[in-house]
Amino acid sequence: MAPERITLTIPGPHGDRELGLSNPNRVIWPELGITKHEFVEYLLSVSGPFLAANGDRPVSLERFGEGIDGDSFFSKNPPKGAPDYIESVTVRYNSGRRHPQLVLTEPAAVAWAAQMNTIVFHPWASVTANTDNPVELRIDLDPQPGTAFAEAAAVAPALREVLAEAGLDAWLKTSGNRGIHVFCPIEPAHEFLDVRHAVIAAGRELERRMPDRVTMNWWKEERGERIFIDFNQANRDRTMAGAYSARPLPTATVSTPITWEELAAGVDPASFTVRSVPQRLADAGDPWAEFDAKPGRIDTLLEWWRRDLENGLGELPFPPEFPKMPGEPPRVQPSRINPENWPQADA
Repeated sequence: MAPERITLTIPGPHGDRELGLSNPNRVIWPELGITKHEFVEYLLSVSGPFLAANGDRPVSLERFGEGIDGDSFFSKNPPKGAPDYIESVTVRYNSGRRHPQLVLTEPAAVAWAAQMNTIVFHPWASVTANTDNPVELRIDLDPQPGTAFAEAAAVAPALREVLAEAGLDAWLKTSGNRGIHVFCPIEPAHEFLDVRHAVIAAGRELERRMPDRVTMNWWKEERGERIFIDFNQANRDRTMAGAYSARPLPTATVSTPITWEELAAGVDPASFTVRSVPQRLADAGDPWAEFDAKPGRIDTLLEWWRRDLENGLGELPFPPEFPKMPGEPPRVQPSRINPENWPQADA
């Protein structure tokens, strides 16, 4: 009979930790037969670059009690009974409420999260030293129906040029699905709303250059078969799957940092999985090893934002759970707007 619980000894910066792993043979990815124990071993094998990208910052855990085919829920706060090496930091949410949020700082903490049935790790763009000011500008290239990874890959180099013109170095990773995430390390000199405006400015500039391929339209009915620049992913408490985080897809794909040369060579995002990424790291190293060596500033992008404001391009819609924001257009899809209630929308 398979053991219902095993004990793992996990080395770390503060010595060895012992972690009890329940149901180690429970299958998480049925098509591949990947078990909970195998997934924990994956996380431990990539824990160095994983923690470099996702550690020391607020993180939300997306947990699946019955594997990828079951329901999921998010954990943000440290649960009762968590080991003493599971840290937290107090953050401010969009409602103004403050609450402690989980922080992962060592390999045993990552393995513990998997013991709690976490599959996807969603890190904030800020770190514990200053949770209000992001250290990353993040842009999500989100393929819409009729487009896929190839279309996002065709757009990404042009986005890199836009960001370079603004003085920023762009790094990229696969989303683990069809999209591409472009990140820029930045100095924590601005709060989330400013960084969101910087993302909007960059997206608008890219849209001007590639109007047939790129859209900034928040409403799906207006996007067409283009790559959507999901500017709202730059908001406070809005996150993407972290680097080296697995995804709840049948093929156990992983959101994987890649080089621009790999993108140009036609990289296949489906090739990066829980089973293949450890060997990739062993053979080629972490493409993001020097990610935060030279953080940039968003001053130029904010100048573009102000320029666009002066030219009549205002604020864009926020997600529905956000409080109403100054200057925001109506949160009603355009086909349902009543001009009598929103005359400015008909201007």
